[in-house]
Amino acid sequence: MNDAEQQSLHWTTAAETHRGMRRQINEDAILVRSEMGLWAVADGMGGHEAGDVASDMVTKSLGSLERGQSLSRFVDDVDDTLIGINRKLRTHASQNFEGRTMGCTIVALIAGGRVGVCLWAGDSRLYRLRTGELRQITRDHSPLEEAVDSGVMTAAEAAQRSESNVITRAVGGQEELHLDIIVFEVEPNDTYLLCSDGLYRELHDEEMLEILTSRSVEDSVDDLLDCALERGARDNVSIIVSKANAA
Repeated sequence: MNDAEQQSLHWTTAAETHRGMRRQINEDAILVRSEMGLWAVADGMGGHEAGDVASDMVTKSLGSLERGQSLSRFVDDVDDTLIGINRKLRTHASQNFEGRTMGCTIVALIAGGRVGVCLWAGDSRLYRLRTGELRQITRDHSPLEEAVDSGVMTAAEAAQRSESNVITRAVGGQEELHLDIIVFEVEPNDTYLLCSDGLYRELHDEEMLEILTSRSVEDSVDDLLDCALERGARDNVSIIVSKANAA
């Protein structure tokens, strides 16, 4: 264990998930295990008894993991668990859904001392609020994001496209699951926002920034959800806000 992992932080967390205003069921699932430094949002795909089963399987399986002293070992355990679930979902879809889509996005934040690790597949996101600046840590796995990265279109243009919810990676989406992983330093007073696309498709980054900087962790979650619902919440909405406090 290195020095950064040994420098402990205390986390304050609040979370909500809601089916939104137009969906009949909630295919999202969230996981909050602040005591072991693990938070996750999964956004299901495939409809009832497919997307909700996939997201529930992901969060329950991750939540059942044991945390040892080694951050790197725990990250490997999370990675291996998601790869295993990917295989199970592919088999289940083939046997029971005639090969139709059964999967979910995943964004997971793992913290160990002053080190943070994010693993993700799809378009659920992790943001970091630090010294008044809100930064998106993840990059969506989508054709439009690739077009933005290559300079074919701007982010504003991509947000207006009708295919903005198409993703290229998901747990259960392909035979082999490829997760992106990023490692970063966590500083005291950092606030992290994990969310499904049902939130950021209703609110601009500037609006999320204003709420996160002016409210407590608990009030931030309530106000973010209320704002998404007031805008019509076209999709399920899941929100986790967690703040790192010096121990």
